[in-house]
Amino acid sequence: MSALRLTRTTIGLVAAATTALLGGGSAIAAINTAAINTAAPSAVAAANCGVLFDDFNYASSTDAGFTGHGWTARSNSGGPGLPGASWSASNISFPTVDGQKVAQLKASTDGTAAGTVQAEFLQTRQRFLAGTYASRIKFHDTPDSGTDGDHVNETFFAIGPAQRYDYDPLYSELDFSEYLPNGGWGAVGPINYQTSYNGYREDPWDPHNKHSQQTTSLNGWHTLVSQVADGHVKYYIDGTLVGDHTVDEQTGSYSVYPRANMSVNYNLWFIDTAGHAGGTSTYTEQVDWFYYAKNEVLAPADAVSRAAGYRSAGKTHEDNLDTGTCTTPTNPPTTPPTTTPPTTVPPTTVPPTTPVNCAGASEWAWGTVYLGGQRVKHNGRLWEANWWTQGSEPGLTAQWKDLGRC
Repeated sequence: MSALRLTRTTIGLVAAATTALLGGGSAIAAINTAAINTAAPSAVAAANCGVLFDDFNYASSTDAGFTGHGWTARSNSGGPGLPGASWSASNISFPTVDGQKVAQLKASTDGTAAGTVQAEFLQTRQRFLAGTYASRIKFHDTPDSGTDGDHVNETFFAIGPAQRYDYDPLYSELDFSEYLPNGGWGAVGPINYQTSYNGYREDPWDPHNKHSQQTTSLNGWHTLVSQVADGHVKYYIDGTLVGDHTVDEQTGSYSVYPRANMSVNYNLWFIDTAGHAGGTSTYTEQVDWFYYAKNEVLAPADAVSRAAGYRSAGKTHEDNLDTGTCTTPTNPPTTPPTTTPPTTVPPTTVPPTTPVNCAGASEWAWGTVYLGGQRVKHNGRLWEANWWTQGSEPGLTAQWKDLGRC
């Protein structure tokens, strides 16, 4: 199969496996995107929205602190990676590396599915959407032991629920980094990808996504920052902008801005065993810290400064995402409207407490196109479209204004 087809299989399995973990992939070898040295914006006000910071100061993947802070180490079977390979919670550990306690993922293979063990840990709740994501990660070009050459994937990503049907307009996935030191999917390594997704069709494979790539070694420590705001997903490596994604590269018509809440994940896995040279090879990936500022755009240096501030204060964890008081951020329409929508959510008005007249309003439908000003009924309430919209459920995005209870 083609590299593109293999990529889709990988992504579908990632989403399915993540959904299974929550109870409730993704590179394309195409054009090379040069790094864009553009000054990052200063912090944009979104006070009191909440943050999550974690320094990964735990004893093991079964540590009550680790699980109590919303993380879980994967042990269920399934993709991505080599069919028949396993995932082990014991492959997540917390050693001291380069003088700092880190979360470490370990994956090993002897060239067979039965002898391949991979690693993943993630936030168990899908509560990440707009804002700034940041993490300091140590990538490796060579195995800790054994022969080199395996098609290993060292990742950091956010992903929402699995697709319900082809081209699901709520499917959301942001791959902050997929580092392939030895290549894979038909590409020669080292190569690193950032990919943003809308929906896709599984068979025949037809994605709606946008990607950037860097064909250089990332061996060692790097700080990854992504800004998700105002219809843009911007990716930075060590302060350098390497991607600014808005719409898919296949048609230029589908927004790749996330439309549903996501979980945050790290995993280390093998694309295949085509590059294996014999014996058992063991690879690792280390995560120094993770920081997320909800609905707030931070320059990469500011995100790093905030993480350093926690450390200097001796604070290893903070999570107040559920107690923030700010408003819901702007989400772009599923496909471009004929007129440009506002870049910020229109001023919110408190819905009336007395029932409103819903006579003449039809029930909202997934496949119907609605223009700005059109009204629908949904879940017992009356909604008015702020602009062109299709497949965007009232109450989930800023594309609809709540007019009150019917």
